[in-house]
Amino acid sequence: METTDYSSLNLSPEQEDRMIEDAFNDVLNGYLRSNHRKKVEIIKRAYAFAKDAHKGIRRRSGEPYILHPIAVAKIVSQEIGLGSTSICAALLHDVVEDTEYRVEDIEMNFGKKIATIVDGLTKISGGIFGDKASAQAENFRKLLLTMAEDIRVILIKMADRLHNMRTLGSMLPSKQYKIAGETLYIYAPLAHRLGLFAIKTELEDLSFKYEHPEQYKIIKEKIEESESRRKMVYDDFTAPIREKLDAMGLKYTINARVKSIYSIWNKMETKHVPFEEVYDLYAVRIVFDCEEDANEKSICWNIYSAITDIYKLHPTRTRDWISTPKANGYRALHLTVMGTDGNWVEVQIRSRKMDDIAERGFAAHWKYKIGESDEESELESWLKTITDILKNPEPNAIDFLDTIKLNLFAMEIIVFTPKGDLMTLPKNATVLDVAYNLHTELGSHCIAGKVNHRLVPISYRLQSGDQVEVLTSETQKPSAEWLNFVITAKAKTRLEASLRKERKKIMEKGEHILARLVDGCKPEEADSVTNKLMTLFHFLSRDDLYFAIGSDKVSINEGLLKSLCKKPGPGILYKILPFVGKGKKSSEQAADTNNKEKKEIDRKKIYVLRTENGVKNYQVASCCNPIPGDDVIGYVDDNGNVIVHKMDCDTAMRIKSNFGNRLVATKWEESPLANTFLASIDVNGIDRMGILQELIHEISINMAINIRKLNIEAKEGLFVCNLDVRVADAGIVERLCKQVKKIKGVTSAARVK
Repeated sequence: METTDYSSLNLSPEQEDRMIEDAFNDVLNGYLRSNHRKKVEIIKRAYAFAKDAHKGIRRRSGEPYILHPIAVAKIVSQEIGLGSTSICAALLHDVVEDTEYRVEDIEMNFGKKIATIVDGLTKISGGIFGDKASAQAENFRKLLLTMAEDIRVILIKMADRLHNMRTLGSMLPSKQYKIAGETLYIYAPLAHRLGLFAIKTELEDLSFKYEHPEQYKIIKEKIEESESRRKMVYDDFTAPIREKLDAMGLKYTINARVKSIYSIWNKMETKHVPFEEVYDLYAVRIVFDCEEDANEKSICWNIYSAITDIYKLHPTRTRDWISTPKANGYRALHLTVMGTDGNWVEVQIRSRKMDDIAERGFAAHWKYKIGESDEESELESWLKTITDILKNPEPNAIDFLDTIKLNLFAMEIIVFTPKGDLMTLPKNATVLDVAYNLHTELGSHCIAGKVNHRLVPISYRLQSGDQVEVLTSETQKPSAEWLNFVITAKAKTRLEASLRKERKKIMEKGEHILARLVDGCKPEEADSVTNKLMTLFHFLSRDDLYFAIGSDKVSINEGLLKSLCKKPGPGILYKILPFVGKGKKSSEQAADTNNKEKKEIDRKKIYVLRTENGVKNYQVASCCNPIPGDDVIGYVDDNGNVIVHKMDCDTAMRIKSNFGNRLVATKWEESPLANTFLASIDVNGIDRMGILQELIHEISINMAINIRKLNIEAKEGLFVCNLDVRVADAGIVERLCKQVKKIKGVTSAARVK
């Protein structure tokens, strides 16, 4: 949905009022068409209250502010399927944050339940992180606790975030990157975990649209261009299936679900293939009507049987999520068959009820009044896990968010205990994950496991269907290296709780060292020095800084202190140890930088990345090494230096979520041909005599590209070649890969991320 520029409409107050009334009536009419109890009076009161509270306030796009809560209420009602309580809470969700009213006023006018939901939503109004990362993480923690009591809090928050993403066009580019990054980092996985598939897909596509506008546009155009050919293939494929289903006397719908733009791009990136080679561009979905729930399973398998009578089945790609639903309540039967055009086609088989739950997630359970069903038990189990994590949260705000995100897994496996109990875990979970998920003591004393009666180490990665037995020893103690192979949030938090006692001793030591160093400073200066050190060494919390000092990972010298504090401490000189991480400066370099005049960057404008007389006005992040042509984002450090990251770099993802106020929108200068940048490329293929010579000739002679490093290894008839080249921009790398793939025997050529 595109943003409307309301400021250019020049509407009269009467026209604006009519527009607002029409928007509210749209919400009300949609609610009246639902099967919820018709509590119209309280919804009208909530609307009148919110309209009065937001009177005269406008959004950045120029529209009257009240249109935002109305839009959120519409999503809550018509896209998620919630009732009057949620609609009222959605209409009132910004009242406490943005006006003089308090939660007590909401409770007095609309009751405790609506007030509690509004309070939960108010606590996270600034997003997960604002300028104060730890405070916002604490707010997110409160949201999750409130969510454990009433799931509607997070469902309304999802609707709020979705409308903000739909209207993101009116924001500054730097704000767009922050909100899009935060959405992709936490809200989309959370939507998936709650079973809100349609919302999750739209959040991902909208985030991608603002982070990679060019790629978004290209993929969208290619999907539209290939539509007629796709429809022809789809019609050929479904015609015999329709005949079979009609003969079975079923009432059904059948349609093609095109892969989302973000999913297509993700596949192109991870598999290093062009759009034309993404063969699973669409899936066929069959949704049938079923009056008796007990018949759903047998009808699904009857349809499965009918399809496999027509088409050849892929032997390893059948997914039975009817017998064992996903943890987010998703139920369906998936199979993959060879289509008429020689490509594999996924077919999803669902009942009408399964489809509703798949699209609307747990909200649909109220519609069907399921009661204590298996799916709700799964939700209950997940919420208990979240509550368990919250009892012992990470002191580091960002790590806490990463830990929560670990529990929002999209890919799941099912394993069994020796007694036959079923356990849902994320893909790549290990024996140690099972141990910690069963009990903390089992995890702490785990020495090995038995998987399908075979002895395996605690780091063994499990497959769906494995039977797992945990072996323990009283002498076993948790180790920090275990953090490298635990996947689940529960295991990670419980393991870290065990390790934290030892960490606390080291932190106390580091705190004492720092206290002695800043002993001569005024209290406010000492506090400022600590904050500057955190920024300088890229620490996200004081505890991390103390731990690094206490464990000798980083030390502070007298010169650095002089640059940070007017009255340095007693001048104890510590040797600077190399800091663990990439691209960090030494203390001496940092001190010199601090003494230079700080640059002022206007974050409201797009910062042009240029090179003048051999000097760049930016620094390239060593974690992702962006080059001209890449979609990039700038991070402004304390000295006004712009550090450039690739938009989809892991570090950039964290920065967008956590340091939105330091972001600046960037673009490369128009003609960077005078400058060259290093790019790494992997080439794979079938080995033959002379292929290396052809490879070098194509790159060095035909394309006149400077090769700086080349390693090639051949084994069992295949070769792997890694090379570094100097190029002017990302476009040249793309052309190079395209040309190299034309060489006989080369199967793939792609830039290394």
